[in-house]
Amino acid sequence: MTRATVIGAGVAGLCVATELVARGCAVTVFDPVLQPGPHHCSWWAGGMLAPFCEGETAEEPVVRLGQQAARWWERQGVGVTQRGTVVVALNRDRRELDRFARRIEGHTLLDGSALAALEPDLSGRFDRALHVTAEAHLDPRAALRHLRTRLERDGVTFIAEPGHADGLTFDCRGHAARDALPDLRGVKGEMVVLRAPDIRLTRPVRLLHPRFPLYVVPRADGHFMLGATQIESDDRRRRVRSVLELLSAAYALHPAFGEAELVEIGADARPAFPDNLPRIVRRGETIHVNGLFRHGFLLAPALARMATELAFDHSKPEFYYADHG
Repeated sequence: MTRATVIGAGVAGLCVATELVARGCAVTVFDPVLQPGPHHCSWWAGGMLAPFCEGETAEEPVVRLGQQAARWWERQGVGVTQRGTVVVALNRDRRELDRFARRIEGHTLLDGSALAALEPDLSGRFDRALHVTAEAHLDPRAALRHLRTRLERDGVTFIAEPGHADGLTFDCRGHAARDALPDLRGVKGEMVVLRAPDIRLTRPVRLLHPRFPLYVVPRADGHFMLGATQIESDDRRRRVRSVLELLSAAYALHPAFGEAELVEIGADARPAFPDNLPRIVRRGETIHVNGLFRHGFLLAPALARMATELAFDHSKPEFYYADHG
């Protein structure tokens, strides 16, 4: 049996381990904390599988490959909600909605009554919206826990302290891999979790704003995840300014958020390369899988598949970079 080692148990590492198990490999995963948690950047993700919306600023491969993500997560037994994404803008920012519509595909223009039919709690608040119908979302923490449990059931060994690596090694450490990938940088993202049981939203809602764009992702039991800032920094401290901006934008989306319970504030540094696209780098028996930027749950399945194809089929993946070290 082929043996492989995965370093890192965030979304990239767990997806790689899943693809390796599917190939019949005996897999060992090294991670300092054996359970998914706040030390993983992916713990703080929004969980939006939104390739078309990301296409407003992202490169074409993100849109194309991201369309595979929802099916992959469903095949792993993760709960995926496929109700699309709603995009709105305040009246003073109507041009933002027009600009966004020109830059993305796969959307339907809604008037106020059609929006109210989709999301009754937004009734009367916006006279226009976009519905990006083919998008989905998941609970990232539940997804990480599910993969971790399933992999352990399938015989994967999880170890906190690195030991001798057998066979190929897949380095999926994210921002911590700067020692091996010096052009990797951190892009800080901050998030807030609110509990607002009086608000009902059934799909992610993006509120466009020229300075403070917001997305709101519904989770279970009346909880909502608010994001996301994007700051060129690897500083993980939580800033008052960012929280104020997120909460102000949420209040503008719906005033009932002003009565919500503030449950959690989080921040982490997303790993990104200069072009904001991921990379797969092979150096001898080590394959680096990194640079998922803000597209962790969206691109990790495709990147994991490419990394295993490089290892076992000797095919050069789309995001392959030659060894410079």
